[in-house]
Amino acid sequence: MSPVRVRQHVNPLSSKFQTPAASPEWEKIYIQQNLPLHLDIGCARGRFVLKMAQVEPNWNFLGLEIREPLVVEANRIRDEMELTNLHYMFANVNNSLDSLLSTLPVGSLQKVTIQFPDPWFKNRHAKRRVVQPELVTELAKYIAVGGEVFLQSDIEFVAVEMCDRFDENPTFEKLGTTTWLAENPLPVPTEREIATQNKGEPVYRALFRKLKSDIPELSDKL
Repeated sequence: MSPVRVRQHVNPLSSKFQTPAASPEWEKIYIQQNLPLHLDIGCARGRFVLKMAQVEPNWNFLGLEIREPLVVEANRIRDEMELTNLHYMFANVNNSLDSLLSTLPVGSLQKVTIQFPDPWFKNRHAKRRVVQPELVTELAKYIAVGGEVFLQSDIEFVAVEMCDRFDENPTFEKLGTTTWLAENPLPVPTEREIATQNKGEPVYRALFRKLKSDIPELSDKL
């Protein structure tokens, strides 16, 4: 079967993407709910988490993507491979994240990746970029203490802006002694990362860790 063809750029502010995604029954999604969860935001065709789910079977993986045909195709491939620790969801992360994460087992979200998001180069389109202050606040609310957020882009200003958003939130600290990580700390690269490096172009990477919870009731449970 040939790959699904969809538009490369989707405006998340479009009216058709304003209905938040309904939270699934997680106990029907993952056979082992007690495993730590890795969330990949903007997973595209989902090949990264597909490989991660095979490399790290003791983790659950969730890919969120705004282009629904890609999600349908990714779940079809997941089913063919009989992976029970992987799920893909059609969602606009900028209005669905809170409703999705609030129904997960407390403390299960332990890793988040945001890789090569759409840059939306024009300043007037800045609100379309995925890493907004509200998204960082929601991640800070639900990711476990000690949990990590990995960011990367081949566009420097996008990587800088993403890092600035997380730097502004006191619950996160940036790891490493240099501006950018020299290597990807994850065992699987994305297709975009491989293509960028094959062209000899730089990839800008950063890793953040959650230091504390600003919500006392969550701190007590984590």
